[in-house]
Amino acid sequence: MKARDAVDSDAGNIANLLEQLGYCASEELVREKIRLLASSAMDAVVVVENADVIVGVISLHVFELFHQVGRIGRITSLVVSENARGKGVGALLVSKADTFFCQLNCERAEVTSGDHRAAAHQFYQNQGYAPDERRFIKRYQMLDGDK
Repeated sequence: MKARDAVDSDAGNIANLLEQLGYCASEELVREKIRLLASSAMDAVVVVENADVIVGVISLHVFELFHQVGRIGRITSLVVSENARGKGVGALLVSKADTFFCQLNCERAEVTSGDHRAAAHQFYQNQGYAPDERRFIKRYQMLDGDK
């Protein structure tokens, strides 16, 4: 297995991985996001390949904390192919996240996982994440021209 930064040509495979978790992200959207995030030192998209097949992806973001010294790292997506789960792909991706966040002087890292994903919760706890706080979300209605 080999981890590397995502490139434009990975977009279709990443979109397929995201679909396995119920996310409807088109290949075009994924390609656009890879390009956008690659231009920022505070963001990254990393994939894991096994025999030239992408079997996992993680997206990473670093934010300055306003109320205290330091930064926070955030995993906004982590997907491992259904047929590659339990083989160390997720742990490799989280390890890459830890390295990225530490290099950017993050004080801590966070990830959100839906209540219905019990196996993911256990995975994150095995990687050193602990349940904390409650998240509140407000969604905005986008106008057709804003999409």
